[in-house]
Parts: sequence; C-alpha cells; structure tokens
Amino acid sequence: MVDLASLPADSGAVKNRKRVGRGAGSGSQKTAGRGHKGQKSRSGGGIHPWFEGGQMPLQRRIPKRGFTNIYRREFAVVNIHQLNCFEDGSIVDLESLQEKGLVNQGESRIKLLGSGLLSKKLTVRVTACSATAIEKVKQAGGLVEEEAKLA
Repeated sequence: MVDLASLPADSGAVKNRKRVGRGAGSGSQKTAGRGHKGQKSRSGGGIHPWFEGGQMPLQRRIPKRGFTNIYRREFAVVNIHQLNCFEDGSIVDLESLQEKGLVNQGESRIKLLGSGLLSKKLTVRVTACSATAIEKVKQAGGLVEEEAKLA
C-alpha cells in the first residue's frame, strides 16, 4: 500500500538550488548575481523591513505617552460568587481553581475580590485578597490564607 508520505516527487518538481560564486564555469560567477557594489551586494547588507527610505520612521512619528512599570505584578482575578462551584469544606488554591477553569494554566498569582455572595464554607489560599472578600468568606464560616501571610 502506498501512502502520501512515501510518494516520489514528479520528475522536474524538485530543483537543485543554484550554487553561486563558484567560478566562471558555474554560470553565476564573480558578483554571484548581486550586481556591482552597493549596500545590497555586501555580505550582511540589505535594508531591514521597517526601513522607510530615510523618511521619519513610524515609531518616531507617533507621540509617546504614559509610563510602563516594569515591576508591575499581574493577578488573575477571581470573584467570591465564582467559588460557589466548590464543595462545602474544600480547600481552594491555584491548582483547584485551574481544574475548575476559573484561572488559566499560565497564571501564578490570584487575587480574590468581593463581588457576589458566598454560600459555602471554604478554605481559600490566594496571593492577595480584598478586605470585602475576606469579610464575606468569614461570614460564610470559611478561612482566607494569603500567600504573604503563609510565608
């Protein structure tokens, strides 16, 4: 039986690459198809794709605004009402939140916010937590353990 992976190519379908600069008999000698002199004839020469012909480049024409804090800490946000999907008395942490699909797999920091109501008694282990969320978990009979306080 012949499968698609083992089919031979038609004759003339695969062409050998032209080896340039290999002497007068090769058909592409001396300048090797690059013409005479200039930026594009040099080794490593050529212009980058974003070069605009000497015109003021786009990244310099557009006004700059704002500030990017390189020390910013990103959090995955989970609201109190989302925790009602857990069983009563269970421990809610990063792994359990990822299993339930409340947090993406790449996330490492979680912040619990107090939007909604909680009807289950849970032990919640998160990186950060709002005061409202702590209050609502305690009202439901649960416990909140923040990462900073765990260490």
